[in-house]
Amino acid sequence: MEFEDYFPSMIARFGAEGFISELCNGFRLLMDVNKGLITFESLKMNCSILGLEVRDDELVCMLMEGDLDGDGALNQMEFCILMFRLSPCLMDGPKMCNTITTDQGVDPMLMRCNSSI
Repeated sequence: MEFEDYFPSMIARFGAEGFISELCNGFRLLMDVNKGLITFESLKMNCSILGLEVRDDELVCMLMEGDLDGDGALNQMEFCILMFRLSPCLMDGPKMCNTITTDQGVDPMLMRCNSSI
């Protein structure tokens, strides 16, 4: 099976701001609406709804991969950063890496995304 990275074509189509907006929409689809986070339970439930058979240990690994603050769940910022990190095409080019961070840290566009919950 070959992995095809659609993020670069999405950025070309929607622009950087539209792409971030789509990532934020994806986060909202997966999150626990009461906690505002992607939790083990919300991820497991959504995988089931999507017809994906994912083992519990795989779900835990998915969460651990992106959990930067150690709370066992993903907030919107962690989710967006993880999506960028997992995109080989975005991470290969220095031009695209500049959309992720600035000299001051996280790109303001991601900050705006994070505050829109």
